[in-house]
Amino acid sequence: MTFISDFLATIAGLPRPLLVLITGALVLGECTLGLGFLVPGESGLLIASAAVTDIGFFLTLSLVVAACAAIGDSIGFWLGRRYGVRLRETKAIRKLGQKHWDRATDLIRRWGIGAVLVGRFLPVARTMTPAAAGVSGLRYTRFLPASLLGATGWSFLHVSIGWTAGASAKYIEQMLGRAGGIVLGAVVVIGVGVWLWKRSRKNRQETAEVEPEVEKVL
Repeated sequence: MTFISDFLATIAGLPRPLLVLITGALVLGECTLGLGFLVPGESGLLIASAAVTDIGFFLTLSLVVAACAAIGDSIGFWLGRRYGVRLRETKAIRKLGQKHWDRATDLIRRWGIGAVLVGRFLPVARTMTPAAAGVSGLRYTRFLPASLLGATGWSFLHVSIGWTAGASAKYIEQMLGRAGGIVLGAVVVIGVGVWLWKRSRKNRQETAEVEPEVEKVL
């Protein structure tokens, strides 16, 4: 076997209950306010989904992930209900970006439970929208059905993408053989290089923005 097949075989070789548990925990962490900045839930979900080989495991993984995502949403909702508008000034929201919080609260104000449903599919916003819903005073009995529907749709969509990507990658690898492995490896290296370059550029920009402020203070 070649690289992709070996990797997917390693993932698939894990005990399925353990794989489901780890994936569910990552998703729960990402969907809980404040942890989305640290926990790669969506990435972990796609990697685990690439190892899906049958409809039974597909349904099990999808339903468990949907439940974990909905639980994370509920935790965020009750945090919003508990702390109210003070959440905007917390360290967690500052890390995630107050502009994203403002966007989430604006969506809730304009669209109500529709924002809970749509927000599930928006990066960063899906972490903040449940808390924003709690702050807004939206009733939990209205929030929960929208959260469950959005979490279920999001889960089945991403597990399907991962499953399809895994099957396609293995097929391409079989068709291209060793040359395909080399090409895919080069793509990975280039991708990592671009990511590192963008991160370095962002850090330089942030440093340049901070330096004038420091000079004013001095």
